[in-house]
Amino acid sequence: MRPAILTPYFADIESLPGIGKRTRGFVEKLAGTRTRDLLFHLPSGHIDRSYKPKIAEAADGTIVTLLVTVVEHRPSANRRMPYRVICSDDTGELTLVFFNARADWLGKQLPEGELRLISGKMEHYQDKAQITHPDYMVDPENPDDMPLLETTYPLTAGLSGKVLRKAIAAVTATMPDLPEWHDKALMEREGWPDFLTAIKSQHHPDTVADLSPTSLQRRRLACDELLATQLALAIVRERTRRKRGRSLKGDGSIRAKLTKILPYTLTGDQQTALGEIISDLENERAMLRLMQGDVGSGKTVVALMAMAAGVEAGVQCALLAPTEILANQHLKTIMPLAEAAGMKAALLTGRNKGKARAGLLEELAAGEIDILIGTHALIQDDVAFKDLGVAIIDEQHRFGVKQRLALAAKAAHGIDVLGMTATPIPRTLTLTAYGDMDTSLIREKPPGRLPIDTRIVPIERLADMAAGVQRAVAGGARAYWVCPLVEENEMLDLAAAEERYASLKNLFGDDVGLVHGRMKGREKDAVMQQFASGEISVLVSTTVIEVGVDVPEATIIVIEHAERFGLAQLHQLRGRVGRGSGKSSCMLLWAPDAGQIARSRLKIMRETEDGFVIAEEDLKLRGGGEILGTKQSGLPELSMVDYNEHADLIELARDDARYIINQDPELKGERGQALRHLLYLFDRDEGVRLMQSG
Repeated sequence: MRPAILTPYFADIESLPGIGKRTRGFVEKLAGTRTRDLLFHLPSGHIDRSYKPKIAEAADGTIVTLLVTVVEHRPSANRRMPYRVICSDDTGELTLVFFNARADWLGKQLPEGELRLISGKMEHYQDKAQITHPDYMVDPENPDDMPLLETTYPLTAGLSGKVLRKAIAAVTATMPDLPEWHDKALMEREGWPDFLTAIKSQHHPDTVADLSPTSLQRRRLACDELLATQLALAIVRERTRRKRGRSLKGDGSIRAKLTKILPYTLTGDQQTALGEIISDLENERAMLRLMQGDVGSGKTVVALMAMAAGVEAGVQCALLAPTEILANQHLKTIMPLAEAAGMKAALLTGRNKGKARAGLLEELAAGEIDILIGTHALIQDDVAFKDLGVAIIDEQHRFGVKQRLALAAKAAHGIDVLGMTATPIPRTLTLTAYGDMDTSLIREKPPGRLPIDTRIVPIERLADMAAGVQRAVAGGARAYWVCPLVEENEMLDLAAAEERYASLKNLFGDDVGLVHGRMKGREKDAVMQQFASGEISVLVSTTVIEVGVDVPEATIIVIEHAERFGLAQLHQLRGRVGRGSGKSSCMLLWAPDAGQIARSRLKIMRETEDGFVIAEEDLKLRGGGEILGTKQSGLPELSMVDYNEHADLIELARDDARYIINQDPELKGERGQALRHLLYLFDRDEGVRLMQSG
């Protein structure tokens, strides 16, 4: 299905010079297996070789390019001693130093009596100018053999920059031009070059400015990548909505019962979000909405109200969660309220086996279950609903488009989809990752929530911290203690959860428990239940407690080596406390040798509890790639985009994508055909397949 013109872009990397069977593994680990992957492996820096002083003027420690005459070779009789080549210009002498030298090779590279351009780092040894292992030794009649502005790349052990540059140079020299996919008026207004010129300029820049995110070339490439992403999302949105929706108008009876049962009134933000969702449900067009809510803002009750509206209208609802811990937490919150309002809720995870699972699936197919809560088990082939109408996907960023479509496929008619996330996402990232979804925001916290006292404490005071937790526990408190690793790793001087558990056991005895991701589900649940019930007072954990753990009695959280966590992750972890009526505290233990960005993160944590402010600050500090802590399947990886510099292009790309789909939904016109090349080139061809499958 891929257009033939793109074949060179998707050739195997072993076809490139310098990449054989051994090197292939290193390049694959770094970039990928296709020539296109190397093309998109952008430089991380550069070496400027344009400084061309005389020998006597060259400053120590600088990269220089010198025009010299080769005077004399001085090989050493002892292989352990360096081989020296004496060169000169009209201001003095320069010694080139080589270890483990091959005399015959050096003789050909540096013939005595001839001129050579030498580039490398200038050093002075016993007041004599020298360069050890020059980077380049070039005949001045072939100056193009040495770039004056040389790009440097992220590398991996076993792969040299020279080999990688040679392979990338071969790719840039052989790729064909592609039809232009951008609107002509936009190209003229922005002054952008064509795609191939732009990508070549990143690997072979004429000036340092070419490598800047604000250069014309880089802005064009960023817009290419953003348009590919937005167009793929627009196709998914259009195809999801083409499967005609239906108006789900409930009579409000179940929602009225829930309102009476709830011990609190919905906040203004909750009511606004619910109003937007109800309006979508009642519309015949299928809902595709993302509800973002800060930690503890009450998204689950809004989701329950939305599902109640679906049940009132006679359909079944599904709630998909990424982990068993989160699915169980939802069941614990939803089931008593649902039953009291006359709805039947059930749980389906990978642990449901045999007769119990078969019985549950029978009830589901017969329409006897109104709300099914579960993990990925919900999208298995044998799970069939009688009439699925509303799907809620919690922690939406943990799921890709494929899972969303798989759940939607379980509906006989159109399906209304509501994504939820407790990780506030900056607006620019929301547009990039969820450009196909409408959004609702819940920023308000329920009344009565006390602020969390957040403190930054040097790791050296760990013993004092443990003693403080011991005093608090003696007074009836419960505490989380979070570590970044599961087991001790000599390479990283970090507290491992198992090691910390062992040391705290000396203080707390049987009053301490341990949970981490490598434990079996039942083991984890048992320890979590002990903590929730108060059987144990201290829970040592990795980040498995980041979302979905709700123990209102827990009022202390200690996060060890907090400098190792991302801001969004720290904010999520802090949200495990402050959920009850007691005053809560969050202790961020940090190593004083942490870098400036880590220090800035901790300062932001101390200054604000607003997740939306934190998300925007995190984007400024780190860029978009790591904003959600780990690479999540729902977020596209963008190699050309700098979210801080290219924010204006995100909306431009989204608007253009929607215009394209309105004008040429099948991408059959001249520009549409060019856009198909774009989708394939940036690995967004799922959109093309979706069009062809209808």
